[in-house]
Amino acid sequence: MRTRTDAGWDTTRFVVLGFGTAGYACADSLLQAGAEHLVVLDDRDTEALREKARILETLGATITLGPGSTAELPKDVDVVVTSPGVPPHAPLLAQAAERDVPIWSEIELAWRLRDPANAAPWLCITGTNGKTTTVQMLTAMLRAAGHRAVAAGNVGLPLLEAVLDPEPYDVIAVELSSYQLHFTHSMSAHSAAVLNIAPDHVDWHGSLEAYAADKGRIFANCQVACVYNVADPATEHLVEEADVIEGCRAIGFTLGTPGLSMVGIVDDLLVDRAFIEQRSTSALELATIGDITPPAPHNVANALAAAALARSFGVPATAVRDALRRFRPDAHRIAHVAEVAGVNYVDDSKATNPHAAQASLLAYEHVVWIAGGQAKGATFDDLVIAARRSLRAVVLLGQDKAVIAEALERHAPDVPRIVVESTDTGAMEIVVGEAAKLAQVGDTVLLAPGCASWDMFANYGARGDAFAEAVRRLG
Repeated sequence: MRTRTDAGWDTTRFVVLGFGTAGYACADSLLQAGAEHLVVLDDRDTEALREKARILETLGATITLGPGSTAELPKDVDVVVTSPGVPPHAPLLAQAAERDVPIWSEIELAWRLRDPANAAPWLCITGTNGKTTTVQMLTAMLRAAGHRAVAAGNVGLPLLEAVLDPEPYDVIAVELSSYQLHFTHSMSAHSAAVLNIAPDHVDWHGSLEAYAADKGRIFANCQVACVYNVADPATEHLVEEADVIEGCRAIGFTLGTPGLSMVGIVDDLLVDRAFIEQRSTSALELATIGDITPPAPHNVANALAAAALARSFGVPATAVRDALRRFRPDAHRIAHVAEVAGVNYVDDSKATNPHAAQASLLAYEHVVWIAGGQAKGATFDDLVIAARRSLRAVVLLGQDKAVIAEALERHAPDVPRIVVESTDTGAMEIVVGEAAKLAQVGDTVLLAPGCASWDMFANYGARGDAFAEAVRRLG
């Protein structure tokens, strides 16, 4: 296996915190890199974990599972590698910080495990919403240009697998969450983008400011382009605060007419005024809005961000256009389910926070909005204020439906709303039935919950599937 020859993996004493998918990948990669002193800790103890433990123990790792396993940091440790779901205030991480023991994310480990002779550049993307779609669009553009590229990180291939592939990639499109960025220190992306900043995961980070700062870590040591959202000043501020490689440029993306060093929209064209020699006086056509499916404003913004990163890597305009024409987003992302009795039904179950739900709502003229679930401490006042003119009616379900109902009462008291109290498996059929009664011909019934799904469903996909099945029965 290709590894850095100067890393000293054999003498470094590692602790891997967490033994889920990320933790197992980290431990396995360290062992393959030559680590001889490796301890893995997890408070869970299941047969599946014990089976994985037996595999790594045969390779020399020490695995400790069960309650209390992560309560105390071992005395002899040089580096802690933590799984992304573990918050910084967890006891073991707090002890590591007190003892000045370096803490690495899986992303930090992947960066350090790259082969310096064949290291693929990273094009990195983060943001509260739109990361996965944008990374997938970017990967499609890179491949259309003939590059051996892969989507990795928080989506697609695990990043450790991507960097250790025996056949090196030309470039890696990397989706990064705020969790992953928090303990990432030495990464130096070719180019990076922050799509947007909105309240999310504040319970993990401690404050919105800390959450935004962790998102901004993606720009540290950036080499060619820091891509920001012109409509979101917080993202531009992160660029301004970043310590980048000399010569790295700030590149904006906008749904309006682009200024110098931006990509944006002129009439119905996506254009580039950032990566052409004549950018002070002209723009290069990349694609049309009609090339994007669906052409909702926030999805057009995703396409522009992807195009900016692709162009920073030298992808020609024709490859940007061809990739967008072929690209279709994953399921449960503003997906058209059916038209029934002149009403369109759209599944955006992936809209798991108010910012994402608001973007989805504003893409339609008249909406019967289906919302609710676990709000994760979020508020809905700004969403209701922004979208109230589009709201035909609202149907609410789930654990925190009252939070949304209260925001509607404050800012849109005249909008009809139905509250569905049922929490069993048939609740979505009731919800869709009520929405159908409220909708008029030409309206859109939109599942954009603005909340997590775990109170009633296994995940947002199961919630979207239940919605689609209920719509089919309605038809």
